[in-house]
Amino acid sequence: MRLSFAKPSALRRKGVLCMNKRNIDYIGRYNPRKFYKRVDDKLTTKQLAIANDIAVPALIGVVREQHEIEEIPAMVLKEDGFVIKPSKGSGGKGILVITKVKEGRYYKPNGQEVVPSELYRHVSNILSGLFSLGGAPDVAIVEGLILFDPIFDGYSYEGVPDIRLIVYKGFPVMGMLRLSTAASDGKANLHQGAVGVGIDIGSGKGLHAVQFDTPVELHPDTNKILTDIQVPHWDFLLHTASKAYEMCEMGYLGTDMVLDKVKGPLLLELNARPGLAIQIANNRGILPYLNHVDSLGNHNMTVDERVEYAKKHFAHSAQL
Repeated sequence: MRLSFAKPSALRRKGVLCMNKRNIDYIGRYNPRKFYKRVDDKLTTKQLAIANDIAVPALIGVVREQHEIEEIPAMVLKEDGFVIKPSKGSGGKGILVITKVKEGRYYKPNGQEVVPSELYRHVSNILSGLFSLGGAPDVAIVEGLILFDPIFDGYSYEGVPDIRLIVYKGFPVMGMLRLSTAASDGKANLHQGAVGVGIDIGSGKGLHAVQFDTPVELHPDTNKILTDIQVPHWDFLLHTASKAYEMCEMGYLGTDMVLDKVKGPLLLELNARPGLAIQIANNRGILPYLNHVDSLGNHNMTVDERVEYAKKHFAHSAQL
């Protein structure tokens, strides 16, 4: 059954979590508003992660005021590439990826040049709140470029794939790999046309893939068989996601991570309102897993114990 076109009654039988129920029963109940800054503000998330010994992309600099924009060329002078993003952005909006710096000239993954005036205007738009939640004034984060792990060669087009894990009460319950495409302009954003591949919590193996909520077998730009994917460092990724629960104290959480070929797994950002498309990518609903965690009641499991429990009980082959 294709989740994206099923009737509401059929979706309920499949255990699909809808937006209203997610907002009321999970986000509203288990994500205290006072902690939202820990995940909505990427700079705060990065600082928390460093304090909790969780690896993140290198912080090159922060631009807080308009007059600081002209300092960016000096910041990135010795960098081969860099990323500029809004600290309070969402949905991948406002992220500028520069993969090549040559003699003061900047180039995007597709080879298109970004002239300094365009870069300055983009950062100015970030500061004005064009990309931030609620349009509030923001700051621009300048980060080190993530070096593409060759394990994903052919699975992503002109962009770094990321791994989304949904963590409920500290248990990783559902996973997805997001792969950039030509349609998504090199960004791993499903709404913009990236491919989502459901990943088995037990093994890190690809299960099912979609683009624009429609099942696909091959990457649209490289023709790679998507379900052949085996995500490396899987246990480490699960541990990082489970540890993030204690770091931010959010009961229903999305963790986004990447694999750098030199530094290994890195936490990219956290999300207090993770989207529901991960269910389509996995071709199954998430509610049975959430209900299973609820059935455990109060427990004193460590991060290691939660991860091992999840691998055993939430694997593709497990029966709930």
